[in-house]
Amino acid sequence: MYNTGMFRFAFLLLFAVDLHAAAQAVDIDAAAQLYADASTREQVRASLVPMPAHIRQLFMGNTASPLSDSQLAAVDAAAKRGFRIDVFEPPALRALAANLDPDTVKKTDAFLSSDVGKRMVAADVALATLDEATIDKVMQGQISAPSTPQRDALFAKLEAATRSAESNVQIFLSMGTAVAQGTAIGSGMDPGPVGERARKSGEASRADLEHTMREPMRRYMAYDYRDLSDADLKHLLAFLQSTAGKRYVAAYIASLDAGFNAMGKRCGEQLGESLRELAIAQLITESPNPNQEPPADAKPAPDLKNHK
Repeated sequence: MYNTGMFRFAFLLLFAVDLHAAAQAVDIDAAAQLYADASTREQVRASLVPMPAHIRQLFMGNTASPLSDSQLAAVDAAAKRGFRIDVFEPPALRALAANLDPDTVKKTDAFLSSDVGKRMVAADVALATLDEATIDKVMQGQISAPSTPQRDALFAKLEAATRSAESNVQIFLSMGTAVAQGTAIGSGMDPGPVGERARKSGEASRADLEHTMREPMRRYMAYDYRDLSDADLKHLLAFLQSTAGKRYVAAYIASLDAGFNAMGKRCGEQLGESLRELAIAQLITESPNPNQEPPADAKPAPDLKNHK
């Protein structure tokens, strides 16, 4: 069973579809305007608050031996340094610009500027910034909005059209791989085998994670858009299914993927360096000759297995 808290940022990936190559990239300013119109910064910032605790849980559950207090403190510090908005935004904006085209920018801006678009974004921000316990209850169905069979059908179409579960899992697994590779780099290890093990472990669990995420994402969407009418939801679905809508959401997913990968790698590199320093300090302390140099092949990082 997944930890719903780990997917606090998941609804940022609501509009998930296969990535499409844009016909013509746009400049950063155009991408930044859509980024601002969608209030992406506010939503990403909300998702970063609980990340240190989640990264700590990830490492505690995937080590061959318990981490020491010093190692856990290093995990917390690395997560705080890595999962920051200033680490996320540069690669995210570059990826967004690279996957947009002028026509998509024009039509998406028109949608986001519409009454439905504005209320959709406001609802996204309001829900993303709720406390984590409430978000968990929404995703688990403990808190829900009144519905009808017609609305349920609309949300099923929205979830199917956006492939939100699949894309959420993809971002989560790729971020985990980035953390593992970054940790290897920071520890002075070869990141290739570490990344390959992480990818294989992720692929083995992908189907189960996608299945587990599908219904929580429908609940999340239904609660998020509880104040939108059926007509509003049809308007939203029409945009998502349009050529411009598909290209926009593809660019949005690429943007989030790039940003979260960058943060994961930064976190891993910081953690690897800290763990290496702790191991060297321990070797020096335990050495009968404090002035003796530690072995060159010392491997300080904890033995992570099935790191996702």
